[in-house]
Amino acid sequence: MGQLLPYLINGVSVGGQYALIAIGYTLVYGILRLINFAHGDVFMVAGLVMVYATSAMPMYLALPLVLVITVLLGFTIERVAYKPLRTAPRMSVMISAIGVSYLIQNLAFYFTGGIPQPVTTPIPWISENISLLGASTKRVTLVTPVLTILLVLVLVYLINHTRMGMAMRAAAKDFETAQLMGIKINSVISMTFVIGSFLAAVGSMLYFTNYPSVGITSGGMPGLKAFVAAVFGGIGSIPGAVVGAFIIGLCEEVIKGLGYTTFSDAFTFALLIVVLCVKPTGLFGEKVTDKV
Repeated sequence: MGQLLPYLINGVSVGGQYALIAIGYTLVYGILRLINFAHGDVFMVAGLVMVYATSAMPMYLALPLVLVITVLLGFTIERVAYKPLRTAPRMSVMISAIGVSYLIQNLAFYFTGGIPQPVTTPIPWISENISLLGASTKRVTLVTPVLTILLVLVLVYLINHTRMGMAMRAAAKDFETAQLMGIKINSVISMTFVIGSFLAAVGSMLYFTNYPSVGITSGGMPGLKAFVAAVFGGIGSIPGAVVGAFIIGLCEEVIKGLGYTTFSDAFTFALLIVVLCVKPTGLFGEKVTDKV
């Protein structure tokens, strides 16, 4: 058990980072019934912006800049790639999402030359090594789950106790009726992308604190695992996305601790298949009846 302790600690941290990305998937799907395939690339862009910003300006300016640029990117993606297709078939929107993903990766390739950018200026304090129960780890490992839970609580409060949150819940329940009732649906959708991108930026800064470099494909696997976490927990459910992310993060690290690092990614997707076979809507998903 002592040998597995560092992996359990890392699993909680990784799960928190996946949760921050997964919430973006589940929010967008809850309202638009759209899988935003570009979300992992937004996460990657936040990492690249962090690398460039922290090496060029003070940390207290660099980190807010990362958040602002990532939020603007998410907002722009929604307005340019998704809003014009609001009444188009769902397949068209999905193809647009895939196109945006490849566009972002190719733009990143142009700016970086395809070379992974080293994280030369790590975020102070959270990147320092500490000892926890006899195991050595970075402080970000402890900060991540706490910050994730705080952000989720703030998001839940926003959704349940504000006018915008009420509009988001109405749009998620019945998109067409919400429009007929006078809800500014475009503002609601834009806010959803803004929130998702903000959380992805926070997750990116925490995630890349543990990695030496950021490449153009660095958002691929974290984004895919976060999507799996959202589906695993019940896509459209915020608590489901968070719980699914922590479970996947813990399982992934425990498998590494047992010496089966090669199979850690495969286990994530195998677990998803098993869960969906038993409970197709995920752990917290609601059964939806299609109207004829």
